[in-house]
Amino acid sequence: MSHKSNSNKIGFWSVFALVTGSQIGSGVFTLPALLAPYGAFSLVGWLIAGVGAVALALVFGGLCGQFPRTGGPHVYVHQAFGPNAAFFTGWTYWVISWVSTTAVIVASVGYLSPLIGNQSAEVYLLLEVALLLAITGLNLKGVKAAGHAEFFLTLLKFVPLLVIPILALVYFNPNNFVMTPATMALSTPQLLSQVTLLTLWGFIGVESATAPAGCVENPCQTIPRAIIFGTLCVAVLYMINSIGIMGLIPGAELAQSKAPYVDAAQRVFGGSWHLVVSVMASVVCIGTLNAWMLASGQVALGLAEDKFLPHFFAKKNVNESPYFGLLTSCAGIIPLLILTSSDSLSHQITAIIDFSVIAFLFVYLLCGLAYAKVLRKQGCRSVCRWLYTCVAIGFCLWVLYETPLKTLAISSLFVISGVPAYTLWYKKLSLRNKNRRKS
Repeated sequence: MSHKSNSNKIGFWSVFALVTGSQIGSGVFTLPALLAPYGAFSLVGWLIAGVGAVALALVFGGLCGQFPRTGGPHVYVHQAFGPNAAFFTGWTYWVISWVSTTAVIVASVGYLSPLIGNQSAEVYLLLEVALLLAITGLNLKGVKAAGHAEFFLTLLKFVPLLVIPILALVYFNPNNFVMTPATMALSTPQLLSQVTLLTLWGFIGVESATAPAGCVENPCQTIPRAIIFGTLCVAVLYMINSIGIMGLIPGAELAQSKAPYVDAAQRVFGGSWHLVVSVMASVVCIGTLNAWMLASGQVALGLAEDKFLPHFFAKKNVNESPYFGLLTSCAGIIPLLILTSSDSLSHQITAIIDFSVIAFLFVYLLCGLAYAKVLRKQGCRSVCRWLYTCVAIGFCLWVLYETPLKTLAISSLFVISGVPAYTLWYKKLSLRNKNRRKS
């Protein structure tokens, strides 16, 4: 019996692939152009965001080492702040884990446009839905199958994302790092906050490997190592890519580029390399999609096991896959894909997905505070642990402080969306259980 259980569990490299796959998405292809107006300050932004991400990775590694259970963030908040805070943390994390996936699906198919040509919005929609169903089907085969696929996709990611920027370094020109007049007018604190907010996009997903803890071999050691090592690799990869691409293409030209990697590949290799780059970009996005779908199903499973979602979300198929959570996420994504197929509404949906990044930070901040409470309760005297915990909390607070109030207010809607479920189901369930214990 135990052999069967272990056969469905994933090891270090699959978890490592999940960590890197969740973080390396479409942003790696768009950020060089967005950061070009900031010149060398963009590298400082990567450094600050990288330090913050590594600190968060250490926090999540420490939390998972303490509480190696399926579900991720809500498990840690429950331990520190009780069930009510855990419910809203879990709900928020689950909703944004599949809402954000919409952008990844659109990008995955969109990057293939040089190959498939100009097609109607309906054709793109059909391809997007087909991709979603295919990845959902893969995850229904179990965590092990999805984890192995993620490892393969990660290998495909790392090769081109290292080859192009390293070759680009041969043509490196420091004079390409030029700030635009608009960015030069900003103060240093304003510059740092803006580039950090942009580069932070690249690290969203640092915590995703904690969600399937119950399906990981020796999670207390495997997950913390994979999170920390994976995030360090992602930070180095992002830095190499930014230096390589920004050093190859003049800043003014790069800022106007719609496909920085296509331009870089044509400069380095010549010919029709844009077709190769389009496939590469699609593979990167598909890997991120697979990682997020896996995490989404496991988050719903963990919430149901802890009675924060109805028990049927905890049901598994013959492959030990939480099919109801996966199918619910899939069903929730399809309407968003339909909305993005309309030009008039696509901008609005993209904006909603942008706001989800700030919602992620709410979750990260709560987890940082939860770890601080755990350390205090245990009487921890490790200066190193307290240092990276304070850095993680301070980083989240600083980013939230620099975020406009309108964005914060809209992002809070992800949390507020859990109120009906809390009032109509969870609160009543809690009262029933409390009355039973009294009787």
